[in-house]
Amino acid sequence: MDSVNIKELNDRIQQESSFVDLLTMEMNKVIVGQKSLIENLLIGLLANGHILLEGVPGLAKTLAINTLASAVDAKFSRIQFTPDLLPADLIGTMIYSQKSETFQIKKGPVFANFVLADEINRSPAKVQSALLEAMQERQVTIGDETFKLPEPFLVMATQNPIEQEGTYPLPEAQLDRFMLKVVVTYPKKEEERLIVRMNNTGEFPKANAILKPEDIVRARKLVREVYMDEKIERYIVDIVFATRNPEEYGLGKLKNLISYGASPRASISLSMAAKAYAFIKRRGYVIPEDVRAVCNEVLRHRIGLTYEAEAENVTTEQIIAEIINAVEVP
Repeated sequence: MDSVNIKELNDRIQQESSFVDLLTMEMNKVIVGQKSLIENLLIGLLANGHILLEGVPGLAKTLAINTLASAVDAKFSRIQFTPDLLPADLIGTMIYSQKSETFQIKKGPVFANFVLADEINRSPAKVQSALLEAMQERQVTIGDETFKLPEPFLVMATQNPIEQEGTYPLPEAQLDRFMLKVVVTYPKKEEERLIVRMNNTGEFPKANAILKPEDIVRARKLVREVYMDEKIERYIVDIVFATRNPEEYGLGKLKNLISYGASPRASISLSMAAKAYAFIKRRGYVIPEDVRAVCNEVLRHRIGLTYEAEAENVTTEQIIAEIINAVEVP
């Protein structure tokens, strides 16, 4: 690819990505702090990937996606996952109408642009997999009819850290469907003081609708056009392969700590998230820093730890850090 094209592409993406700053500003009006949460939401939105958020209650996880939906003027629905939830409560069901003496289809809350699956690990596998079909296939089957889900379609699932009672942890194959897993942390002291003040005065800013759903669909097409050099592609594949065969990258000591490595979906997600990150930074090409910036979120839920690793208190984040330090940067 010649340099002229890249320059053209870069200029075009710089112009077209100006809405990112506006969107971030709207979200920052409502959400205090949580910079990385907002950034990851935008990456998921632009890279067409779903997001799993983990954090203790009260960290603005629900507020964040609600604010994003208002800023994009899109249909938003929130589903509270409980142990007695049924798949029909999620995707919809057939209802018998006495008037017309036929079955009619009543669509469930999953038919929205932004779906918040609150505390997804509180529901049994049957309900989780109903949602995951929708996430993967972007369609839902009710009775013998299949319905396409609206564009853009983004699922943000939240889960409380696993130690809590009465949860059904998501199986690995289902975790793999989430492009990013974001760990949400507590706010800083100053931020928390602001939050307290906002709640005391009862004055909550609202996000204005600055984008339409079709703007997001257009931006996604552009994100795909962000230029990625072959060297960067190799770098991504090397990082993912290092989670499977660490000894080939001089990381023999990790061999007994990893029970399984990341899947090919990880490579796809890593390249799409890196493109979206470059787009957010208003660049038309991907650099190694973009890949490293999204590595934790893309890989942390895709690497299995052995009992040995758990006994030694090794986290997936530490393993990812070792891999990034070991794999040669182009």
